[in-house]
Amino acid sequence: MGDPKKPRKTWVGPRHPWIKERLVREIELLGKYGLRNKRELWKLETLARYFRHRARSLLALSPEAREKQAKLLLSKLYELGVLPENATLDDVLGLTAEHFLERRLQTIVYKKGLARSIYEARQLIVHGHIALAGRRIRSPGYLVKRHEEDLIDYAPTSPLRARLVQEEGTSESQAQ
Repeated sequence: MGDPKKPRKTWVGPRHPWIKERLVREIELLGKYGLRNKRELWKLETLARYFRHRARSLLALSPEAREKQAKLLLSKLYELGVLPENATLDDVLGLTAEHFLERRLQTIVYKKGLARSIYEARQLIVHGHIALAGRRIRSPGYLVKRHEEDLIDYAPTSPLRARLVQEEGTSESQAQ
């Protein structure tokens, strides 16, 4: 059964670790998305590889058997916000880690303007200042689903929320 304190690895590292083009691309992605280390990138590359593999295996099935399973796969990827609603299995074959990096909580907090930089977004999340539907999320790597995107805001007990409410109140009084 295995020791519960030693969970299975959720990522697979590169087979050839010293290819210059891949190293340069990984460093660029680490900086662009504010990742802590390459392991966070490798987890999402493994996830993208998993979905591409499922799509390839579905394409090998007969059309009758493929339809239901393909619909489930596409609906799951649509719910994650990785693919548009009218996507096909060919779109799944084009998935990369960047599609999933765009759906991380850290990236969405930065793009919504709750943080001034991608690194500040990570710090706000880890320190408990960001909440999803009023519930704190402390994992910057949390993959935000499409319907959860509008529910991201400062935590109810965060001093940042109080400061934001105070600033809004002063701007409203100045406008009048």
